Amino acid sequence: MKKILFPTDFSKVANNAFVHALELAKIVKGELILLHTFELPIVDNQFFPENYQTLFDTLELSKFEKFKDELPALRAIAEERNLGHIKLSHRLMDGSLIYNIKECIKLDKIDFVVMGTSGATGWKEMFLGTNTGEVITSIGVPVLSVPLEAKFTKIETIGFTTRFREKDREALKQVIAIAKKTNAKVKCLYVNTKESDNTEATFDNWKDHFKNEPVNFFILPSDEVKETILEFITSQEIDILAMLTYKRSFFESLFSSSFTEKISYISDIPILALHE
Repeated sequence: MKKILFPTDFSKVANNAFVHALELAKIVKGELILLHTFELPIVDNQFFPENYQTLFDTLELSKFEKFKDELPALRAIAEERNLGHIKLSHRLMDGSLIYNIKECIKLDKIDFVVMGTSGATGWKEMFLGTNTGEVITSIGVPVLSVPLEAKFTKIETIGFTTRFREKDREALKQVIAIAKKTNAKVKCLYVNTKESDNTEATFDNWKDHFKNEPVNFFILPSDEVKETILEFITSQEIDILAMLTYKRSFFESLFSSSFTEKISYISDIPILALHE
């Protein structure tokens, strides 16, 4: 079974992302591992020589009780969506979120991470160093980032941006494999700028290679790469956008407020970040 790590702080944003995590588990026949992290305060034990351990035992217990109290709500969400059969396991870990995610990926052999973020503003913050952004750029497994506004609907169209490199070909194969499990189409976009060095022969080679797969190629001439991608998402009714995380600065500018304000639909779209 595929293993999906779902870090949660039990917020509204996280609970919305949990629905997407459940549905992804259904698609890939996977199981969910819920991760809740907390950081104990730094205390100089020379001032608390007698009750130092008691203090930390009490703090850890309170975190465990909160974690235990929140789990029934998540199980109820699964039952409401007829996904109560999805296997759920749990990890409560002390320490930084990023470190613990990396540890879980190693220990549990994680295939996907699903995390929530908050809308257009959240996208900008996400790629400027927040927890989700750090996860996307610092781990080696695909990360599905889900904005609060993204309510789960049947996945019919997956968008994928490419530069027609060999590493893009492998990433596209991953996207097609997911699409096939939900009978979705893949729409593959290449923005052909004046500086582009790809040729018609390259385009034809890719089209021929994937001719028996549920993928259509869109080669759009434009020097406005970011605007073209965002317009593509809207015009082609993309449900999930898959992208390689090869250039963090590009992500930052793509989801800056000036662009997302022009095309608000971007704030409703989960992004599947794939790694090179």
